[in-house]
Amino acid sequence: MLKYKIVIAGAKNVGKSSLITRYCDNIFNEKTKETIGVAFKRKEVNVNDNLNVELNIWDFAGEEKYRILFPAYINGASAALLLYDTTDKKSLEDIENWVKLIDENSKEIIKVTIATKIDLKAQREISKAEAIQFSEKFNCYGEPIGISSKTGENVELTFLNVINAIIEKEMQICNKCDEYFSQKLKICNYCGSKAESNAI
Repeated sequence: MLKYKIVIAGAKNVGKSSLITRYCDNIFNEKTKETIGVAFKRKEVNVNDNLNVELNIWDFAGEEKYRILFPAYINGASAALLLYDTTDKKSLEDIENWVKLIDENSKEIIKVTIATKIDLKAQREISKAEAIQFSEKFNCYGEPIGISSKTGENVELTFLNVINAIIEKEMQICNKCDEYFSQKLKICNYCGSKAESNAI
């Protein structure tokens, strides 16, 4: 089983805890309590019917006083989900602070921009074009993904896309036994065959 660490960051009240609860427990609560410091959840996922992945998901409180904890927890993470609230323009601007923290502490991490609360269309303050421009500026992976933790829209798809991005970046497939193993290895750690640069 492959194991990946994912961190979730963003301003206060953008919906970080709601996203994790919807994804891991399939629950949505309008009155989700604010995260104090750091929260953690684990979920096992089957990808493409033949690959088991365990995600260790870390949620960081949005308040600035807790951000001192972030560098210690970013270590070893494969991806960071950067959340902004589509109904709050300042929340997109706040992501820049998180990007700086990430880039200072983990150059290789995959950054993905997530647009939350897309069900609140009438209250939207941030256009898709603005979000795309932001993502490109900070070298985020792909275009921003719009989600609604309330309806569940795109929640599963978001994490599946992130998992596939990590696998594509970090893994290769053995030509002999068809197992996934790290691109950093010169031989397959399952059957011992020599790697043939068969990146995914």
